[in-house]
Amino acid sequence: MSRYTKVVAGLGVVAGALGAGAFNWSFDVADAPEVSANVLAPQFSYRCIDSDIAMPLDNEGEFTVSVWNIYKQQKENWRNALDRFTKGSELVLLQEASLNPDLQDYLDDSEWKVRMANAFKFMNTPAGVMNLSSVNAKKTCAYLAMEPWIRLPKSALISEFALSDGSTLAVVNLHGVNFVFGLEEYEEQLKSLKSVLDRHNGPIILAGDFNTWRQARMDVVNRFAESLGLRDVQLREDQRVKILGKPLDHIYYRGLDLVIAEAPKTDASDHNPIIASFRLQ
Repeated sequence: MSRYTKVVAGLGVVAGALGAGAFNWSFDVADAPEVSANVLAPQFSYRCIDSDIAMPLDNEGEFTVSVWNIYKQQKENWRNALDRFTKGSELVLLQEASLNPDLQDYLDDSEWKVRMANAFKFMNTPAGVMNLSSVNAKKTCAYLAMEPWIRLPKSALISEFALSDGSTLAVVNLHGVNFVFGLEEYEEQLKSLKSVLDRHNGPIILAGDFNTWRQARMDVVNRFAESLGLRDVQLREDQRVKILGKPLDHIYYRGLDLVIAEAPKTDASDHNPIIASFRLQ
């Protein structure tokens, strides 16, 4: 049974993060990380979800990943943009997904397999990172990292997908801790993921909104990626949103060949997506 703690968070930064104009809001924060596969009546009761049948993610040795902070679907044209950016993708990694009726309708009309981490609920609407995939993952687990200032967590998902060559792909969908100037909480969030990834022998994709808005954060992420043998995706068209000259969104990978990657521009969110195609080695 899920247990929640009522958190009153506010200040201008929270209102801005939520696209709201008030100073104090009440949130339900899960006492433990939770993941759900049911988007119409989500039951966030489990840390992990396993699938008995998991077909290969790739199509004849290739697959495409789309990564996008969807800004809680606050822009009117988010649905058209999501359709456009994910056309031809086998895997979609969303950050700041808000499971409101509009997103529920979109997912109900689609054929995506859905996994969502519940970072918190606001007005009974879950928000967090979300994976959309053409096939079920073998396993998906949720992770939370608390924002020390605003007392609301950021979420992550680690999924394992079967590949046609018999290997298993580990995929991390991460929304990085943001509202803190020091590095301790940021490093701790990545450390909690590394303990799992260190045990994985196959290919890895690490992607999402890392909130790397200063060089010290970039250094932390780069060290983390290097420790796992991950490479930063090189973009043919790089229009990622930057703060202080640093891109916020990234895809890192290992054990795969990069075919092509780009970051097209959109006004359907405050982030631009990354779309990358890979080939099995």
